[in-house]
Amino acid sequence: MRVSILGCSGGIGGGRHTTALLVDTDVLIDAGSGVAQLELAALARIEHLFLTHAHLDHILALPLLLDSSAGLRERPLVVHGLPEVLQVLRDCIFNWQVWPDFSRIPSPEAPFMTYAPLLPGETVRLGTRSFTPIPAHHTVPAVGYRLRGESSSLVFSGDTASHAALWDVVNDAHDLHHLIVETSFPDRLEAIAHASRHYHPRALVADLTRYRGQAPVWITHLKPGGEEEIMREILAGAPAALSIAPLTQGQTLELP
Repeated sequence: MRVSILGCSGGIGGGRHTTALLVDTDVLIDAGSGVAQLELAALARIEHLFLTHAHLDHILALPLLLDSSAGLRERPLVVHGLPEVLQVLRDCIFNWQVWPDFSRIPSPEAPFMTYAPLLPGETVRLGTRSFTPIPAHHTVPAVGYRLRGESSSLVFSGDTASHAALWDVVNDAHDLHHLIVETSFPDRLEAIAHASRHYHPRALVADLTRYRGQAPVWITHLKPGGEEEIMREILAGAPAALSIAPLTQGQTLELP
């Protein structure tokens, strides 16, 4: 399994793109602005999208992905997510006002998109790969994901503040090969981090003491302009034995 980082910033500007992870060639985790970097043929090859939540930076490319690739598709795009997340898409995006309802065109019987609700802990298997939503602690209904290949796994926190359930999942993943966890704000903006339910370095460092694994830790969703400050604060306080680095756009993570 190969995970290509199309976007991993907490914002845009200066070449930054928001969250979108491409798994092999046919699965997306979130549909942020990073999706726009793909060629048209690559967009048409995407068959499944797993959403963490419905905030705009994680869904903004979905309407145009469908509009651009619909005529090239052999089968509908399956959009997986919490029932509350899918309802937001129905009510607020694919409502014929913001965007056409691709779950009903060209016909309700043969649409370009289908919805597939799932709950934390429910695993979707696609060949030798599995995708399991895990709990997150955010301002709206949200999850992270555990991705598993033939012999190893990756945990992606999604947007979240500190919560014990994330680290229970991480520590139970004995085949963990990569850990991607968000940290959006520096410690001087701790109040904003708390209000928006995102990690800041002091909170992440405290939670990293729970981490019993050795897999590298990749930091994602850093807000534009604060990247160096956030990473400096994390590295200053984190256990020295851990491998910690910022996730970067264009990076590829391999799962054996």
